[in-house]
Amino acid sequence: MLSFLRRISESSSGTKDMDAPTTSRDSVPVAKEAFLCDLGYLSSEDLKDTIYDFLRTIRDPEKPQTLEDLNVVYEEGIFVQEPTENNVQVVRVEFNPTVPHCSLATLIGLCIRVKIERNIHHRLKLDIFIKKGAHATEEEINKQINDKERIAAAMENPNLRELVEKCISEEE
Repeated sequence: MLSFLRRISESSSGTKDMDAPTTSRDSVPVAKEAFLCDLGYLSSEDLKDTIYDFLRTIRDPEKPQTLEDLNVVYEEGIFVQEPTENNVQVVRVEFNPTVPHCSLATLIGLCIRVKIERNIHHRLKLDIFIKKGAHATEEEINKQINDKERIAAAMENPNLRELVEKCISEEE
């Protein structure tokens, strides 16, 4: 009822709630949860939990623990944002390398990206970032792990691809 009254109010006053997502087909506000339900999720929290369940099993490239065990990935670091105007869900993943000079932070970011892209079977805009202030070269690494061409080139390298596969494979 409230959304109906809001639409009436907006149309009569000429103002629009800028926080309300709209579809490209018309100007009627559509809830973010409606998009998620169409994708098979109960809520944005459900999508967040699903993504976290995939990430928590990634193994660290040089230690026997998972990224969850090392607190590199954590539930509070996954943010489900408003879908784009083309109804593409936007997810931001933040991770925290174990040390500020971690030489494998780029590889960890690549593993996170590959794991999500292989397991989420709908269109997704995925932004992966190192937690602010957690790494000496975070800006450079953030740029690398969010650049499609660099990701494709990295995955063409057989040694790097094998290392990623080893990190993201599920334990038997």
